[in-house]
Amino acid sequence: MANIIDVAENAVTAVVDFGRGLKTTLGEMFTRPVTIQYPEVKRQVRPRFRGRHSLKRYDNGLEKCIGCSLCAAACPADAIFVEAAENTDEERYSPGERYASTYEINMIRCIFCGYCEDACPTEAIILEDNYELSFLNRNDSIYTKEMLIEGVSDPSKITPQKVKMGMFNKSIPMMENPKD
Repeated sequence: MANIIDVAENAVTAVVDFGRGLKTTLGEMFTRPVTIQYPEVKRQVRPRFRGRHSLKRYDNGLEKCIGCSLCAAACPADAIFVEAAENTDEERYSPGERYASTYEINMIRCIFCGYCEDACPTEAIILEDNYELSFLNRNDSIYTKEMLIEGVSDPSKITPQKVKMGMFNKSIPMMENPKD
């Protein structure tokens, strides 16, 4: 007799569990889906999202990067390589004494921590909201300066620029009629 009661209890438990699962399934059928149709619809990213790197320019077209290599020193993954060169008055790339002649980021090694952005004294490197960073071979994963630097709207502002002699190597700017 106890055997029949156990079978009946198991049957009731199975029906109750099946009903509970069916309730969950039917409830989910009427909720909005969380999936998006990715290539056509792109998800909006959060304000603090860190995506593809970008090198910025000043309004006059000069590059903000002065080739100090602080971003490369701050990078824990050793993904950034910067080689600096000297600016001249005939070929001016940045307002400082130096500029980054070579700037490369190995995107395979990059962990998108944002330390390079924090370390930059001129705010030249920014992690933007672009998250489409696929490539088919390893050589395409190394982003060069030409790939990272933002374009200019005015073709006359493309670097290198010719500037007035000694314009950027004065420690104290000249003032007309200085007053105390």
